Amino acid sequence: MKVCFILVLAFTVMTAALEAAPVAQPSSRVTYIVRADTQTGRLVRGVLRAPRVVPENVLAAKPVSILVPGEQLPAAQAFQEVVDRIAQNNQVETELVHSVIRAESNYNPYAVSSKGARGLMQLVPATARRFGVANSFNPAQNVEGGVKYLKYLLELYHDNYPLALAAYNAGEGAVDRYRGIPPYPETRSYVYRVGKNLGEAREARKRSRKPVPQATRAAGGYNPIQSFVDPSGKVHYRTQ
Repeated sequence: MKVCFILVLAFTVMTAALEAAPVAQPSSRVTYIVRADTQTGRLVRGVLRAPRVVPENVLAAKPVSILVPGEQLPAAQAFQEVVDRIAQNNQVETELVHSVIRAESNYNPYAVSSKGARGLMQLVPATARRFGVANSFNPAQNVEGGVKYLKYLLELYHDNYPLALAAYNAGEGAVDRYRGIPPYPETRSYVYRVGKNLGEAREARKRSRKPVPQATRAAGGYNPIQSFVDPSGKVHYRTQ
């Protein structure tokens, strides 16, 4: 009888508490529950929190890459030095390498594609092994392997950038089979995007070049030799 009385009392108190509770918004609602402690017989009040609702747009969003937990997406400037150094060592145009990285991973060293391509230059495991890359998530190793592959393709297609880029995206077999850029929408879009990035990078390089400041007249009265750089990058010398 005592147990029945406790249960009835618990149900009555719980109902009264729920009816007296103010109506709150779904996002901030708190529900109180009253139960009988099985050992002491005392009534204990607790809080039952509603499950957190995840917006539908978040659920529908598809990740474009995988990040290692705790790591942040580095800025492009963080890889400027290593990319420039590796490109120059392999005699591949620096702006081309940066343009490929922008199209491939947008400078995310932990990017992973649906096809298993990894890292800054999106190397598939077979290509990584082919060019001696042990860890595709290591930025320096990834860029070294990607640049070597890019150099190989440029030599294979006699510095034909569109064909080399198409092969980088779809493979040499596809380019050879179609005797040109394959009719794959993804590959053609890729070649266009890298070409657009390359054009922008070259323009930025030209704008960054500033003429050498002119020297002031020497104290002895003679005109010193002055130098300046024209828009094509050629250095000229003259006297005032």
